[in-house]
Amino acid sequence: MKLYSDVRAQRVRQVLGDLILAAWIWGCVELGLLVHRMVGALGTPGRKAAEAGDGLAGDLRRLSEPIGKVPAVGDQLRAPVDGAANAAGKLAQAGRDQAHAVDQLALVLAAVTIGLPVLFAVLIWVPRRIRFARRASAARRFIDSAADLDLFALRAMANQPMHKLAKISDDPVKAWREGDREVVTALATLELRSTGLRPPQTKDNA
Repeated sequence: MKLYSDVRAQRVRQVLGDLILAAWIWGCVELGLLVHRMVGALGTPGRKAAEAGDGLAGDLRRLSEPIGKVPAVGDQLRAPVDGAANAAGKLAQAGRDQAHAVDQLALVLAAVTIGLPVLFAVLIWVPRRIRFARRASAARRFIDSAADLDLFALRAMANQPMHKLAKISDDPVKAWREGDREVVTALATLELRSTGLRPPQTKDNA
């Protein structure tokens, strides 16, 4: 699999694009983690409320046990203490629920902050890189020697813009049929450069 072009300018663009994509992903991850921390901090009051409520409920329940042992009036004295303990327990549960909701929101916002921009960038850049790799890898299998240039010269006449062909020859088809090696090489080079390759005799000059 050929990942990078033999053509210097195209190779620089590809490397730069890959580095920008990596930096973009890293930046999105860092931003997502920052969002997660900031939103998660909003759950601190809930966690503190849960902690305080659990502590208060535990203290009241421990207090209710000796009160309940008071002869004759123990149950009456214990009832409001138990009620306060239950209320403290509900407060603690409410705090936990609030903290859990904030944690879930933090995860969702972080995932959106990371996922959407990264997906957008990947869908733009990665398919282009895959197409290049497939084209370059397939073309490289057919370009073993100068004799293979005729195939790419023919493809150039079919694929390349007319104004580029006109710069090479006024009648590239006739030149190709007559085996004009200069025109054939120029046409093949034009087509090969579009796939990120160089003709065999100039590949070492990249």
